[in-house]
Amino acid sequence: MALDSNGGIKGLIMQLQHFSVNDGDGIRTVIFMAGCPLRCKWCCNPESWSLEINEYVDEMSISEIIDEVDRHIIFYRYSNGGITYSGGEPTYQLNFLENMVDIFYNRGIHQSIETSGYFIWEDVYGVFEKMDFIFVDIKHFNSRRHKQLTGVHNHSILDNIRAMGRLGKDIVIRIPLIKDINDDEGNIADTAEFVYRNIPNGKIELLPYHSLGNYKYKSLGLDEYEYSFQTPDEEDIQRVKEIINSYDVQTIEYR
Repeated sequence: MALDSNGGIKGLIMQLQHFSVNDGDGIRTVIFMAGCPLRCKWCCNPESWSLEINEYVDEMSISEIIDEVDRHIIFYRYSNGGITYSGGEPTYQLNFLENMVDIFYNRGIHQSIETSGYFIWEDVYGVFEKMDFIFVDIKHFNSRRHKQLTGVHNHSILDNIRAMGRLGKDIVIRIPLIKDINDDEGNIADTAEFVYRNIPNGKIELLPYHSLGNYKYKSLGLDEYEYSFQTPDEEDIQRVKEIINSYDVQTIEYR
């Protein structure tokens, strides 16, 4: 198969997950890219933080990824699926991401991205312009609290989400819902109102906290990051959905 000159570029990949139905429409291949500027205290993928090869992260070339994707194109076409870039934070390996996006854009493959929204908009505009679908997190609406929980303020994240809203793309805001951390009425109301005002036909997906990735911290020597958080129950989730819906914002599930 003939490739352009970008095919040999290599990046750090945690996993290529085929046949995913949780990360956008249809059947998808999710490309989990390493590297992230945030340090969320509840992160279930701490192996994604570093741009180093380790037991969870390996190097792959774009040509290798293309070969993997080509084996699954028939499933994308018959299910209205495609590729989803995830992480970590996909824009953290921006050159690698840009080249993949250009190649698959020119092939007419549906592309989605899952992002923290923490980047310089002018640097990533070309990537987001070529996306068909965007998932972006609002982990906490209060910037001071956001910094306590993730290590960074959210001023630029909210500005970037406003910019995404002006692109006219399909956008879903994701809230990693954690009991007694970000599920209070004030935080949810502020988030829902922001979505209503800044994202045309914007939707919110709630991702209830789970502790399935906790075992990774010890193996990565990150014991100091181990925290105990609570998963919201169904009553909590329903209460949050009602607050969101009261702002004329729809809730959606890809799980």
